[in-house]
Amino acid sequence: MFKQLWHRLRTWKGRVGPKEYLYVGLFFGVVKVLCDYATVTVLFQRQWSWLAFLTSRFSLLARPYAASITPASREQFLVMALVAAPFMYIGVLYTVKRLRDACAPTWLATLFFVPFVKFILIGLLCFLPSVEIGSEEVEERRATWLGKIIPTSTFGSAVLGFLVAGLISVPAAYLITEYLGDYGWTLFLGLPFFCGFSSAAIYCYHAPRSSKQCLLVALASLGVVSLLVLMFAIEGVICLLMAAPLAIPMALIGGKLAHVLQRDRNESVLAFGLLLFALPSFAGIEHARPAEPHLLKVTSAAEIQAPPEKVWKNVVSFSELPPPSEAIFKTGLAYPLRAEIQGHGVGAERHCVFSTGAFVEPITVWNEPTLLRFDVAREPPPMIELSPFKIHPRHLDHYFAATQGEFRLTALPDGRTRLEGTTWYRLRFMPEAYWELWSELIVHRIHMRVLNHIKDLAEKG
Repeated sequence: MFKQLWHRLRTWKGRVGPKEYLYVGLFFGVVKVLCDYATVTVLFQRQWSWLAFLTSRFSLLARPYAASITPASREQFLVMALVAAPFMYIGVLYTVKRLRDACAPTWLATLFFVPFVKFILIGLLCFLPSVEIGSEEVEERRATWLGKIIPTSTFGSAVLGFLVAGLISVPAAYLITEYLGDYGWTLFLGLPFFCGFSSAAIYCYHAPRSSKQCLLVALASLGVVSLLVLMFAIEGVICLLMAAPLAIPMALIGGKLAHVLQRDRNESVLAFGLLLFALPSFAGIEHARPAEPHLLKVTSAAEIQAPPEKVWKNVVSFSELPPPSEAIFKTGLAYPLRAEIQGHGVGAERHCVFSTGAFVEPITVWNEPTLLRFDVAREPPPMIELSPFKIHPRHLDHYFAATQGEFRLTALPDGRTRLEGTTWYRLRFMPEAYWELWSELIVHRIHMRVLNHIKDLAEKG
């Protein structure tokens, strides 16, 4: 066994199957972790972190050495590089042989050096079946330069489709959100469509595929891209889930178009090129001519078994709310904790404290005990992203912008009060009609959490 392994490590020729690739990878992976642990804890007297081992992002690689390179840090970096070198050699060697065995392009082994992407590649190669194709058939299928790049196997072509979609879509998503600061049609509709079409078109290149197969590949490519977006700390889990109802249909439409065009490879290649050109064009147009957000409004109401005079004092300020029981507020979305008032009447400043910070609300109308209206001078982030990293995407800064709010109290028969809470706000997300559904739901839940608390306080006296 060890003699065979030694022979494998001495030459770049030959092939290895999925089972051997998995077992050898697990063995050397465990050895690598033990070597790293010993080097960090024993040699450098530092604390070992599993998260640091797994989350090898580009920013994490550059940050410690770009700011200030000390002799100690240079020594540690060189030692860790020397420890990693033989394992990198073994990993690339076995990946090349495994790709060759799966009839996939061996240049894909370069992805072994890309953080996170390499784990996806390794995982896929552990299941990618061996392919035995006659030499004449291989030459026929790979007659063109593009045919030489795209694997002839079913699984291999799907994997390449995922990788191409990821390598283009993830940087595009980063540039659109972080550089342009846009969360609109190109991001939520254009990129998912491109993911679905490009992956399915590559999957169909060498052989006709069924509609179901194309749709599954398109959907899987969107999943891979979403995972990469999460791993590279571009977005969090909740935002990806909220965007899914938009993205999934567009990816499926792209996959269906690739299925329709698969009979003519030239048409598929032309469509791919047009999409590749159209994405940055649409993003640029959308950024140059942003849509003007409308002023939106959400009103919620509750009936209280107490007169307006008694309810009023709990509207102006109220005590600490109990921990939220609603599932929606356990996902990182901001929720109200208490309200405080500084001053009295018009010009007073109300602070509605949320889990992410405080809304600063200058009072503009004080008609006790019927109407309290205020502007929003400052607001906290609307949520804390669920992510393996501590991230703060740009959409957390004024992409949901509350402008004004009010509490209206109406006296009802039998000493009851109808309490209405209203919030006016703007959204910088497109399509606005879709995101308004989410914002209306969330704002209404926030309203009801406050109104029900005021109701309990007023009714209990």
